Order: sequence, then C-alpha cells, then structure tokens
Amino acid sequence: MARWRGGLIVSCQAPIGSPLAHPEIIAALALTAERNGAVGVRIDGPENIRVVRARVSIPVLGIEKIAHNGFDVYITPTFAAASRVIRSGADLVALDGTSRPRPSGETLKQIIARVHEELRAPVLADVATQTEGVAAVEECGADFISTTLSGYTPETRGRQGPDFELVERLSTRLPHTPIICEGRLHSPEDVRRAFDCGAFAVCVGTAITGVDWLVRRYVAATPRSAADAPE
Repeated sequence: MARWRGGLIVSCQAPIGSPLAHPEIIAALALTAERNGAVGVRIDGPENIRVVRARVSIPVLGIEKIAHNGFDVYITPTFAAASRVIRSGADLVALDGTSRPRPSGETLKQIIARVHEELRAPVLADVATQTEGVAAVEECGADFISTTLSGYTPETRGRQGPDFELVERLSTRLPHTPIICEGRLHSPEDVRRAFDCGAFAVCVGTAITGVDWLVRRYVAATPRSAADAPE
C-alpha cells in the first residue's frame, strides 16, 4: 500500500434510499476518482465492492455497514462481514477499531487475527481516540489506523471539523503505522493541514461524492429555502 503515501482516498458511498445507491453509480464515482488522481477508494458493501473492483485498478478499501440491535459497532462488526468484504475483491478491510462490544462476542483482536490468518489481508482500524489507535496496533495487530470515528462515539461526540490533533498524536505515537485522516474534511486546505500533521494519506467522502448532502447544503443557502422554513 506504499502507493497511498501522500495521496487522496475517496470514499464513494451513498445514503440508503438515495438514487445514487446503486453499484453501477458507485463504480462510476470510483472510476471518476481514479481518473482524477485518487490513490484508492473506500467502498461499502460486497456488491458495490465487486462492481468497483471490476472498474478500477487502484486499491479498494472495503467495509460493510451492518446495524445489530444492542450494539453501537456497525462498520464491519464481525469476521463474517470482513470475509465478505475481502472475498468480494477489496484489497484491505476497514472495521470499527474501538473496544466496544461486538455481536457474537467477538473481539477486535480475534477478528484482526482471523483476517490476517484466513484471508491474508491487511486491516485498517477506524478509531476515535489515541488510546484506541494505540491499542488497535499494539494489542490487536491492525496494519493501518484511521481517525474515521472521531466525533461519532459517546466520548468524542460534538467535535467539530477534522480531528487534526488526533492525527498528530497518532503519527507521533505510532511512527511506523500509516495514519489515515478521515472525517469532516471539506476543503483542499483541510487536506493540506492533515498532511502537515503527519497523515500518511487522507480520505474524503461527503465533500466529494456526497451529492445528496451537497445539494441540501446549497439549497439551504437559497431565498426559497428561507421562505419555506417554519416560523
């Protein structure tokens, strides 16, 4: 994955119910990202991964979002999900790297070990804090760390903007582990700052491929939107 160093990964996803939530459209977004310089793409779901893998030559970082009643972990929460991701064509799998409980009693360490041993694939751990990142690497064996979950767990909820401080702390504490900055990067300036803080690569999603979000953002700035707002 050395080709990721200093590059941009584009997360090509669409909300459930969006007209964009179709494998061929996700693949078109991924191919557009590749043709315009992205070094990798982050793709959700086995079917999307299969179609994207057939279209692009850059590395595919795969995930599978699954909600389980009673569990907060939903990014590739089980080994079965990780297996589907890799067998669908992803080059590596991202999973929730926190210590929160997982379905079936699996642990992060167990899942990473099985991915390495049975699937022969590298693992990226999505974390929210420095403690989680260090544990994911030193105790569980993760190959990459991403700041994806900063701002989305109980102890970090409410954080605004990219967590540049977390990127800096992780890159200093784990100098031999690639640190990916992901989450709420909305401008080229954010990307530059992430690299200045020590990021190995940067992953941007909503600001590039989040068409639903982008349309709503611009519509909210129109006089029509203001006129339609409830008094």
